[in-house]
Formats: sequence, C-alpha cells, structure tokens
Amino acid sequence: MPFGFLRRKSSAAAADTSADLSHRGAPRGVAFTAITEDWRLRGRMQISGRLSDALNKREAIAIADVFWGSPEAGASLEPAPGLKSVDPYDLILVTAGEDSLPPLSDSERSALRLHKVPYTVALEVPPFRVVGTVYLHPGSEPDRLLDRSTEMFVPVVDAVARLEDRQVSEAGEDVILVNRFYLRGVGQVDQSTGERIERLPG
Repeated sequence: MPFGFLRRKSSAAAADTSADLSHRGAPRGVAFTAITEDWRLRGRMQISGRLSDALNKREAIAIADVFWGSPEAGASLEPAPGLKSVDPYDLILVTAGEDSLPPLSDSERSALRLHKVPYTVALEVPPFRVVGTVYLHPGSEPDRLLDRSTEMFVPVVDAVARLEDRQVSEAGEDVILVNRFYLRGVGQVDQSTGERIERLPG
C-alpha cells in the first residue's frame, strides 16, 4: 500500500461520521466502487440514507471488506484490509447500484425527478470522462455544475466513465457520483454517440 494513500483518512473520524448519519434508518453496509486517478476501491460503506448524502457531508466514512487495484473495468482487485475509512475529497468517481438508496416506493422515486429536467452531458473530470444524464431544476443549465455548490457530488444516471479509450465503469453500476472538485468541463452531448451538440446561431 503506497505511503500516504488516502492521507486524510481517520478511523476515529469515520466512526464519529457513521454515528452521526441518521437521515433515514439505521446505518447499513452499502456496496460501492470508488475511483481515484490511479486506483479502484471496492467494498462497503457504513452509512444511513443515501450514498450521495453521506459523501456530501465531506467527512470520513467507515469502510469494510475493501479490495483495490487498477481503475480499468474488469481489472483484478486485491484485498486491502488496512483501509478502514475513506475521505470523500480523495474520490473522483463513486459508482453504486440500487442498494445505494434507502427503500423507496415507486411514488417516492418519481417525486425525486418530478420537477427536474434531464440533460445528456459529458463531464470532464481529468483523467476521466463521464457521459450520462443529469437532472437539474428548471432554468439551470448544465454548465452551472462548474459553479461552487454545497453538493460535493453530482449524480449521473445511465452513465459510462472512460479513461481515454478504456472503460472504467462496469455493468450494473446504475449511477456514477462525480466529485465536482475535480470537474473541469461540461457539455451537452448526443445520447447515442456521446459527441458534443453544437448549438446553432440564435
């Protein structure tokens, strides 16, 4: 394990964080995959409520059953028993499936998107590029994602993440949470090709 990796982690801080998270139900182990510039981490985060809410608290999160390896999709991972907590600031992308959400009814899920507008976008988060759909409030343009915000991570659905020509997101990872601190560019793209949409004059 490289010296200083995830240097801000603190087991004590992670324990305090897991105790404080009480947004929805008791803490539970949620499967996650996190990607940094050099590594892929896979394990379980001890959180309550939504994974995005836990990450947006910007506090260390207790983790368990962690494996790590190269960021490419399908790369072999090795056990990393020494990693007991993770700091959201260190993570560029976090991917998760349906169990990243607390139990919701169909009506609750619909309400989450009822008053939002979908945009198919490409997000440049060097060295990665993420293409998928973001849901924004009416009147908000995608490039506003570059502005400072209380939300550290933005969810991108039906998303694919790539490192140059290599895919780093895997099948079954329904949502990619993108760390806006690493976000360097946003553009609307065609959903089928992932190519930027050029707006016509006027």
